[in-house]
Amino acid sequence: MELGKQIKKYRNEFDISQDELAEKIYVSRQTISNWENDKNYPDINSLLRLSEVFHVSMDVLIKGDIEEIKEEIRQEDMYRFKKTSNIFAASFFAAVITPIPLLHFLDNLGIGIWVALLAVTLWFGYKVEKEKKEFDIQSYKEIAAFLEGKGMDEIAKAKEEGKRPYQKFLLAMASALVTLAVAVLMMWILK
Repeated sequence: MELGKQIKKYRNEFDISQDELAEKIYVSRQTISNWENDKNYPDINSLLRLSEVFHVSMDVLIKGDIEEIKEEIRQEDMYRFKKTSNIFAASFFAAVITPIPLLHFLDNLGIGIWVALLAVTLWFGYKVEKEKKEFDIQSYKEIAAFLEGKGMDEIAKAKEEGKRPYQKFLLAMASALVTLAVAVLMMWILK
């Protein structure tokens, strides 16, 4: 990161010690040291105070770190999408394989448990779809490229957009067939 070098440079230009700067920014001396050694990054309030103390704009102060901040945000988005997708996949799998055993062993209580599981699955499915729209990723290739941190060129993106309606239909049909197969299998096992 460039910010640590910038803080140290301006601190030396103004002939301010780490202790003095820490006092002006309302943080500890150790925090200033961590910033200068790129061990962590100041929050937005600290960045504003630093820019005031050094009489420079925030743009000048964080100039070299803009791309790094964008990449960090992208990594957080990818992590959040993976986490939401994994929870959805697990709850969907559980919703598919559990209705007949729950009904068989727990009767009405089993139905209640399955309905709750289904509600959780639908909620996470909604969140996944919302994030897919936010990141403009719908097809498998778009999602895979996003999770790998890669973008798609305009031609590939247009091709994938053309496939979206067919992929959604096939995905719905595959889900229905898998659910039917699991239900038949569970009924056969529980006879």
